Amino acid sequence: MSSSDRSRRGRPEFRTAAEAVAMIDAGATVAIGGSGGGLLEPDTLLRALGNRFRETGSPAGLTLVHTTGIGDREGGGMDHLALPGLARRIIAGNWGMAPKMSAMAAAGEFEAYNFPQGVMSQLFRDIAAGRPGVLTHVGIGTFCDPRLEGGRLNDRTTEELVEVVNLRGQEWLLYPSLPIDVCFIRGTTADEDGNITSEQEAARLEMLAIAQATRNSGGLVIAQVKYVAEGGSLDPRDVVVPGMCVDVVVVNPEQRQVVTHEYNPAFAGATKAALSSLPPFPLDQRKVVARRALREIADGDVVNLGVGIADGVAAVAAEEGWVEDFTLTIEQGLVGGVPARGVIFGVATNPVAILDQPAQFDFYDGGGLDICFLGFAQIDRAGNVNVSKFGGRIIGTGGFVNISQNASTVVFCGTFNAGGLQAVPADGSLDIRVEGRHRKFVGTVDQVTFSAAEARRRGQRVLYVTERAVFELGPDGLVLIEVAPGVDPQTQVLDPLGNGVKVADPLTVMDKEIFVDRPLGSAWRTTGTAGS
Repeated sequence: MSSSDRSRRGRPEFRTAAEAVAMIDAGATVAIGGSGGGLLEPDTLLRALGNRFRETGSPAGLTLVHTTGIGDREGGGMDHLALPGLARRIIAGNWGMAPKMSAMAAAGEFEAYNFPQGVMSQLFRDIAAGRPGVLTHVGIGTFCDPRLEGGRLNDRTTEELVEVVNLRGQEWLLYPSLPIDVCFIRGTTADEDGNITSEQEAARLEMLAIAQATRNSGGLVIAQVKYVAEGGSLDPRDVVVPGMCVDVVVVNPEQRQVVTHEYNPAFAGATKAALSSLPPFPLDQRKVVARRALREIADGDVVNLGVGIADGVAAVAAEEGWVEDFTLTIEQGLVGGVPARGVIFGVATNPVAILDQPAQFDFYDGGGLDICFLGFAQIDRAGNVNVSKFGGRIIGTGGFVNISQNASTVVFCGTFNAGGLQAVPADGSLDIRVEGRHRKFVGTVDQVTFSAAEARRRGQRVLYVTERAVFELGPDGLVLIEVAPGVDPQTQVLDPLGNGVKVADPLTVMDKEIFVDRPLGSAWRTTGTAGS
């Protein structure tokens, strides 16, 4: 199908995956929808594209663009395309779900960029609308700022894409638009006219924006679905991508909702599951962090939960029966319910609303979050945080930059160190039996994903919660404000940190109930420091 043919779109062509990816030319820019754990992932198309390149060496030199981490950390998703020569450049919001592709980026096998997930999701709307790019405050003072690294991830990546723009007396960052030649999107059902619905999907992400951006770039829109319906039979209220934006449909009747479930109706909002059916969260060092962090939520708060240890906050709230007291959200567009943990983070059990991802980030960027809970890989004494690049590994920021810059209160959650840590909670205290091998509190972070100086300028309240201690961001950096019962603050907290960390007077002991293996009870949040 030529570009001129696509300008006179009629009904889409129904092709096999191999036939569809054969339509991609060398050097094309390919946008890929989807999120981690198989969420809306066009896996059949990714696998077919990888197979074509292995067999023919074509199409080579692609520019790949995707918003979130796509994969399962076990060879799926973007790792289908982790083949030398296939990509010339990749611009992504997250890299952590595709470790092979991440390792290739770290080795400099292609040009690699990491921009905030919210920016990436919004960028497709701006491409569709013919705007020059995303003009935003998001990323200022972080590694995405061109005065630091400009989102560039290796020495091979030399072109500066992000610009600093002064407008109306304020600094902004401009992330530029680019034309899209081909896109892969996914839904549940396509009718014969190419209208796409997502009734079995657990999110919408930016499928519409990607399709519109590609359509208005004169590109080729390829949609993967599970079912085919008669033309005109779909409820128009359910259509997420109209047929006028779809060129090719590929059907995979074995398509799974996510990698762990063929189809869970509670993820798609088709039924409401009993929360008692969720797996239990055993009392360990991770649960201690989640319990202490949860105390910061006030009734009525709008909350974001990040991936990793921070997602345990939802699990504790669910088992305590508190999920109706505030609104949990995740950046993939889910509002309400209980966000899932692990590889399928990005879906929720019993969501009350499923929004397009760009709209969720509009709300976040404008200050809609009262509080957020995010993980960390490194924290320095100044209070800067790194989650994106450390120890030679590229993980990427995901939604971290958008969320941490714009929530009123930011709570970073993680263990004090990593790599074999055994910190055992029991009978109201914490017993540190084995220290972790890897330090997470460092002199200087490898990459600035969260800028403490910018947070102070914005007037944000910032906490750093670990299993043994709680810190807050003070005027000059970290301030130790709490220690766990059973922990020696000097030898087990301050000495490993080195000089430069101040200590609050008085230094408070963390609530002993956090370290006891029983429910916290309905009065626990109201008798503590929630929302203070």
